[in-house]
Amino acid sequence: MAEGKNTMTVRLSCRMRAMGGATLLALLALPALAAEEEIVRLATTTSTYNSGLLDELLPEFEADHPYRVQVIAVGTGKALRMGRDGDADLVMTHAPAAEQAFVDAGHGIEPKGVMYNDFVIVGPEDDPAAIQGLVGVTEAFARIADSGALFISRGDDSGTHKKELALWETTGVEPGFDGYRSVGQGMGKTLQMANELEGYTLTDRGTWLAMQDKLDLSLLMQGDERLFNPYQVILVNPERYDDLNAEGARALAEWLVSEEGQQAIDAFRLNGERLFHASAGERVSPKQAVSGNNP
Repeated sequence: MAEGKNTMTVRLSCRMRAMGGATLLALLALPALAAEEEIVRLATTTSTYNSGLLDELLPEFEADHPYRVQVIAVGTGKALRMGRDGDADLVMTHAPAAEQAFVDAGHGIEPKGVMYNDFVIVGPEDDPAAIQGLVGVTEAFARIADSGALFISRGDDSGTHKKELALWETTGVEPGFDGYRSVGQGMGKTLQMANELEGYTLTDRGTWLAMQDKLDLSLLMQGDERLFNPYQVILVNPERYDDLNAEGARALAEWLVSEEGQQAIDAFRLNGERLFHASAGERVSPKQAVSGNNP
């Protein structure tokens, strides 16, 4: 019996060698690939991560769906590049012009508005540029540049950075003035650096509300409709890449804009304050979005 068993082992070993290393590796990888098919890769902004929103939403989605969401929190520019390169199954970002270009180029499909908040300017409590109380963001930016105060820019091609650059262009001020510091960091790190250096920065309201208790900065300027900050979810085009989890990506996108997902977004609070406003299927005007932000 032992001899027969040994003979069978030798035959199996010879047969496996004959199959070749590549085939063996493919067979061994099958369980891992099957497991990976249940992962949905979401490339999204640091603001949705730093604010704690995704920690609240995703467990609700995962409880009712056979998928686990892998969050890749980066700036909007990098998130869209990951989608373009097939390194994510869907993206959730907040830079409308860049998102439209992403879809127009065929990298993304089925864009859906999910939610919005707004941008605000925060800075030192003593406000050396005297921007507190201003209602125009261009005047606020001009005063910061003229005052010699520090302005800390994310400098990371994120949605916030894109918005900031557009605002400087509107102001007629070239970024790079003496007090301008481009740090190449996410929103949380940028706020920490502004705090340490006693400078101003542009931030989304959600991240600010999540971090304000840890900072000595003050919210100094808000309410200009140009500070409107909408978020979209976009599927990466499955015709571009064969290994996307298109089914899982669509399930997550549809859940985010469903009644359940939208209620979860609206219910998310931090210290009693609302960080994001659900907006699926709505046409929200920028003026409406930046007024009365935390009912």
